[in-house]
Amino acid sequence: MSKIKFLIVEDEAVVALDIKTEIEKLDGEVTAMVNNEKMVLKSIQENEPDIIMMDIVLGKNQDGINIAKEIHKTKKIPILYITAFSDDKTMKRAYDTNPIGYIVKPYKIEDLTTNIRLSQFKLNTNIPSKINKEYIDLGEEFYFDKQNKNLYFKDNFIKLGIKEKLLLSILVDANHMKVQFSDLEEAIWDGHKPSSSALRTLVYRLKGKMGNNIIQVVYGYGYYLKPIS
Repeated sequence: MSKIKFLIVEDEAVVALDIKTEIEKLDGEVTAMVNNEKMVLKSIQENEPDIIMMDIVLGKNQDGINIAKEIHKTKKIPILYITAFSDDKTMKRAYDTNPIGYIVKPYKIEDLTTNIRLSQFKLNTNIPSKINKEYIDLGEEFYFDKQNKNLYFKDNFIKLGIKEKLLLSILVDANHMKVQFSDLEEAIWDGHKPSSSALRTLVYRLKGKMGNNIIQVVYGYGYYLKPIS
C-alpha cells in the first residue's frame, strides 16, 4: 500500500496532534496541521494532500464545509470530517460534499483509526479482492459476513462496535425494505428508550466507515440499505 498524504484542518491543537499520531502509526504522512481557510489553500498549493481531515467548526466563525466546497471548485480532494456536530442539518450539508468519512467527537481511537485505514484502502484501489462469495454485497465494494457480523471493504476487515454490528445486521435482514426508527431503537437498545439523538449518531458513525450512499434515510420514518443497481 502506498503512503497516503493527509492535511489536518483542526483548531484544537491537542486533537490535531492526536490525529497526526494515529495517521503516522498507520504509515500515513501529514503534510501540515492548519486551522483556517487561508492556511488550507496555501498548504494545498505547497504540498497537495490525498485526503483532508476537516473539522467543521473552526475559529473566527470559519466553516469547514464551506472550505471543502471552495477546495472542490478546483481540486477533488476527498474530505474526512471530524466534528462534534451530528444534527441532521450539519450532516446533510457535510454529505453534500461527498466526504470519504465522518467522525463524531468525542470519538473512540478505534473509530479514528478505522476511518483513516478505510480512507487509505479506498485510495489504494489496485488491491485484488479475495472476498468470500457467500458474503452479502452491500455495494461500493463493501461486503457483510452475516454469520459473524463482520464488515469488509474489498478483503479488508473493518472493525465495528457492538451496536454498529446490530444495526447493520437488522438492515441487511430487512433486504432493502425500510425499517422504522422505533423498531431499530427497540432492537438495538433492548427495549430501553435511548436519547433522541442516539440512533442518528449511531447511523452516522457507521456511515463514517461505509460512506454516505449505502445506508439511506426516509425522513420521519426510518432507514434502509440502498439496492445495488
